[in-house]
Amino acid sequence: MTLSRYRNVATLAALASLASLPLAGQAVANDDTGCAQAEYAMGLRFQQQSAEAIALQRQGFELATYRLEEQIEAHGDDADLAIITDLDETVLDNSALLVRDMQACHDFTTWDTWKHWEREGNPRLIPGSKDFLEFADENDVAIYYVSDRYQENKADTLATLETLELPQVSEESVKLLGPPKSERRAEVEDEHTVVMQLGDTLHDFAGEFAEANLEEQRTLVDENADRFGNDWIVFPNATYGDWSESELNAWDAPHEVE
Repeated sequence: MTLSRYRNVATLAALASLASLPLAGQAVANDDTGCAQAEYAMGLRFQQQSAEAIALQRQGFELATYRLEEQIEAHGDDADLAIITDLDETVLDNSALLVRDMQACHDFTTWDTWKHWEREGNPRLIPGSKDFLEFADENDVAIYYVSDRYQENKADTLATLETLELPQVSEESVKLLGPPKSERRAEVEDEHTVVMQLGDTLHDFAGEFAEANLEEQRTLVDENADRFGNDWIVFPNATYGDWSESELNAWDAPHEVE
């Protein structure tokens, strides 16, 4: 090998080494999992492990209990009241599946492992959810579980909810994927006075959110600001959602480290 060729090879090797390094301020996509799906790790750590997530979840159900108590008092003893709640990431914590998939370098947002989880998985309860649902049950408020879990696995979902000893679990009260959620909610509204809805995504509350892009969803949130914290109770979900592929806004100042 001539000296000039050696220098060229050395230069190319150095450039290749530099190319493998992140730019200043650029997040490293691969952590201990060594794959692109590692980008999900921060959201999963927050959702599954942080005390702040538990605090927010308990805070949401504490607020829901307070608001429901207000509604019960306002409507009186003879009212036929109902609440509608989503299941996944509102009542059920499915993060174990998502972590398993991430660690296998599998993109869980394709949802091709979800049916197996519905049949054989063991989700945990979201903190505070059972106490709230038992409060509703004890006060004769009808509970409807409206979820986009698969209808073909309904028996498994019912078994999961019964194992977790949640109240008012039945074929009629658990309404799974088929018609849009807005239609399933309308079925409940035809039979009861719905005083509260709970969910982790905006389409758990109104069909308009399901048909809107992110900018339109933000506008709809502003237009419905008086409902959040009153009859619409939202729970944190940092693991998946319509926002997950959105562009981030960065400060345009030069990157400086002091």
